[in-house]
Amino acid sequence: MGKSPKRRSVRKTAKAKTTQSLKRNTAAPSKIDQIIAALRAPKGATIAALTALTGWQTHSVRGALAGAVKKRGLCVSSTKADGERVYRIGGKP
Repeated sequence: MGKSPKRRSVRKTAKAKTTQSLKRNTAAPSKIDQIIAALRAPKGATIAALTALTGWQTHSVRGALAGAVKKRGLCVSSTKADGERVYRIGGKP
């Protein structure tokens, strides 16, 4: 028995963008965008409000404040009123 001839792989051609892939550009805002919008409100937002908004655990919300929001160049400030800490975005540092 001899060797069978090698088969060449068939190159796939690129597909044209469908309307479904174009719809992703108009998707709902991400959870980080929702957090930023809540922090820009005049009253600010508490950790409890942000966890209810996103469905995340408290440590995840704090991590988003420390990482993703600050990476966007926004200055996050916090004040403690009535025993609960309130976070706000104060502008760019």
